[in-house]
Amino acid sequence: MSLPEFDTQGTLFGSLASVGAALFEEGDRFKLFAQKIWPLLAAARPALAECYDEGNGRPSLEPVVMLGVVIFQFLERTPDRQAAELVKYHLGWKLALNLELGAKGFHPTSLVEFRRRLLEHQKAQLAFEVVLKGLVQEGLVPKRSKQRMDSTHVLGLVSAMSRLESIRETLRLALVELEESLEEKPDFWALLWERYVEHKLDYRSSDGIVDAKYRQAGADALQLLCWLEPLPVKIREGKQARLLREIFGQHYVVSEAEATPMKTTPSGAVQNPHEPGAKWSTKGRGKGKIEWVGYKLQVAESVSGQRQKKTEPTRNFLTSMVTQPAIATDEAGMEKSLEAQSALGLEKPPELFVDTAYVSAEALVEARAEGRELLGPARPSPLNKNGSCSEDFEVCVEERRAICPAGHQNTQCSRLEEKATGKVSYRFEWSTHCHQCPMQQHCVGKGQSHRSLTVGEHHTVLQTRRHEQKTEEFAQRMRERNAIEGTQSELVRAHGLRQARYRGLGKVDLQNQLIGAACNIKRWLKLLAWEMGSLARSIVSAAAPSMAEAATC
Repeated sequence: MSLPEFDTQGTLFGSLASVGAALFEEGDRFKLFAQKIWPLLAAARPALAECYDEGNGRPSLEPVVMLGVVIFQFLERTPDRQAAELVKYHLGWKLALNLELGAKGFHPTSLVEFRRRLLEHQKAQLAFEVVLKGLVQEGLVPKRSKQRMDSTHVLGLVSAMSRLESIRETLRLALVELEESLEEKPDFWALLWERYVEHKLDYRSSDGIVDAKYRQAGADALQLLCWLEPLPVKIREGKQARLLREIFGQHYVVSEAEATPMKTTPSGAVQNPHEPGAKWSTKGRGKGKIEWVGYKLQVAESVSGQRQKKTEPTRNFLTSMVTQPAIATDEAGMEKSLEAQSALGLEKPPELFVDTAYVSAEALVEARAEGRELLGPARPSPLNKNGSCSEDFEVCVEERRAICPAGHQNTQCSRLEEKATGKVSYRFEWSTHCHQCPMQQHCVGKGQSHRSLTVGEHHTVLQTRRHEQKTEEFAQRMRERNAIEGTQSELVRAHGLRQARYRGLGKVDLQNQLIGAACNIKRWLKLLAWEMGSLARSIVSAAAPSMAEAATC
């Protein structure tokens, strides 16, 4: 499709301008959107034009308008059908999106096509980037500022499935796919079709029957996959056939041409064949433990450091939204978040407030080398079977020296390096002090002749943080991080972050980028309206004495 002609002025000076002036006050969010956000979206039209073939085919809907609509969907939490109706009938949307008063709407599927174009041309982050650059230009987000970061979970658009349901549904999808591409079918085809396509699983089945069906599904999947091996690549490497091969390998072990069920499902296994990207993961411990199937989102937010006046909206804005698989680590997410900000011209924050999941010895050393601080509590060192840990020792890796809890210095230090990863660690040993030491039972494990302690290459840095985080000063500084929990709650409650609308990592990332853009826009417009109101109040208060003096005269 080709691009239509685009008028950057449009209704800002057109038929809707006079109506808007009468119906919408100066601080109205729709009017502010037209004044502040619309010019930013219009300036991004060259980037949107890359998603279309100029001069080829019938003109499409204006992409700048469509970008504004998908942003408004997460400002107002509206589905496609309702958004298309609001574009047609809502004067506020028309004013904000620079549309004529009589502008007609469009079919809801046009939004599906527009989002597909954004994904195909790698423009998922466009809306978030445009708004963030506008905030930087306005001086609301400095290029180098303090930030806080945390991750939250996003539920995939899938239903929960047992292992049996997952493998049976995967078999069904593979059979349906192969039905269209196979000219000659194997002898067992009718049996598998009747077993997995025409029949459904009875949820009232006993445990014995469920176990038998699970083993039968493994045998059938193995038979089908073996039959597919000599066939052409186009058939055996179809989407559902590859998925069946993957899920089968996550549920069964093949030995002597038989499929034996695994006792446990491996981490990162596919939970639902309709959404292979949604993984099972867990976060936290005890009563606060969260389990979900879906994705993980890293949220980074600027920290202005200014004390807000009463009723003043926040001056903190989101600086990155990074979507990860649910099983990805927070430390890897932090690196991706900082890389995304660097691509937008933002420097790494001089102070980054995080929780324990982001703090490691390597991350602390890297931050220090770059002249910045990674502020977060380090994990406590693990206890041995007798209850002692490395924190009970005074260790100085640089000097190859360690003092045990009884006050004895090590007798030997060995440098260890893993060939596969290159990871370096040091092992300290006390070979002559432990035999007559009164703390031997507490410190030395069973079957050991003396105490040994293995620590990482950067143990000194990690141990310094463990001591530092126990001070009141560190606790006061870490209060800056607390507000990120409120930001996540805002994203969930006001913009629908928790539940994915679409399927696939790319589509979920697009949703999260639009949510981030919507949140920043909402905060920006609230701040503008508050500043306009404060200015009006200050003018009135300044004029009050003069008016009183005039009344007295």
